[in-house]
Amino acid sequence: MDVTLTSADVVVLTDEERHVLTRRANAAKCPHRDLLRARIVLAAADGVANAQIARDVGVCEDTARRWRHRFCVQRLDGLKDRPRSGRPPVFTPVEVAEVKALACTRPADHDLPLTRWSTAELSTHAVAAGLVRPVSPSTIGRWLAADAIKPWQHRSWIFPRDPDFAVKASPVLDLYQRQYNGVELGADEYVISADEKSQLQALRRRHPETPAAPGQPRRVEFEYRRGGTLAYFAAYDVHHAQVHGMTAPKTGIVPFTHLVKQVMTQEPYASAKRVFWIVDNGSSHAGQASIDRMREAFPSAVLVHLPVHASWLNQVEIYFSILQRKAITTGDFTDLDDLAQRILAFEDRYNQNAEPFGWKYTRDHLNRHLNRLNNDGTLRQAA
Repeated sequence: MDVTLTSADVVVLTDEERHVLTRRANAAKCPHRDLLRARIVLAAADGVANAQIARDVGVCEDTARRWRHRFCVQRLDGLKDRPRSGRPPVFTPVEVAEVKALACTRPADHDLPLTRWSTAELSTHAVAAGLVRPVSPSTIGRWLAADAIKPWQHRSWIFPRDPDFAVKASPVLDLYQRQYNGVELGADEYVISADEKSQLQALRRRHPETPAAPGQPRRVEFEYRRGGTLAYFAAYDVHHAQVHGMTAPKTGIVPFTHLVKQVMTQEPYASAKRVFWIVDNGSSHAGQASIDRMREAFPSAVLVHLPVHASWLNQVEIYFSILQRKAITTGDFTDLDDLAQRILAFEDRYNQNAEPFGWKYTRDHLNRHLNRLNNDGTLRQAA
């Protein structure tokens, strides 16, 4: 219990205490109780009486007096909530652990036609299996939310299946660091990350969108008419952040060859010593045949293939993501020409102020990742 409260408590703050309390009092996400307590103490330090503090802050006078006194006795620690015993737990630690263990299993392991648990389903199954006494879904939700393991969350991923993954991926990561075969690239050598974004749809909304209004977001019509699809080929200069692109009716060797010609016949690439082209294993540029074809057409061009399932190491995919989010998603296009114009116009706009991506993933990071997968048996299982 508090000792006798008195309005005679004089609050004198150190510079550090004033800084902490001022930050709390002005913080946008500070708990409201902490904000009020900080304002009470700051006002008290400025010589304001308890009655006036109560009116200014919006609390009763006893509340202002209490927090003023607690600060005088315990300083900043006095503004914390005191421990409370709370209601005794209804469920035993073993029951809680049994439910958490159940949540970490797959429903299919219990012959249930589900891919994931809900708290209601966990409650029903746990009670039926005798793991716990009747418990509400909300209680189970609190148990799981407080645990370090979040079994309801998932993330899709593809683990490397190529036994030579590191051998094939490392040269690409070196090129991002401006090295090739252990030698620094010269000023007249360039690195291009290239790929195609296929099946881009020209969707025409059945009703024009409505602009945002107070209390109402911008609204985009859900129904649309299909205006066909096209492919967008892009070559991204990794170190100069310039995109060279073109659209085509569909993907294939011919349009990719046109993209290569578009880039390799303009400066600075036309007179470059070497231009490295990083690509995945798509049909437009797959295999040794694509390497030979590019070398024959442009002797200074070097085609470098990523391993299978390694598009996440291809920097042009980052640009494709930006294009999709900023120029295509929720778009309203009258036809394919309208879509193509939007894509190329965005490319021009992007090139005006683009800066290289802050790529920091090196072959050392890759080797550590592959070693971890190998040590936990993932790669051995995949093989």
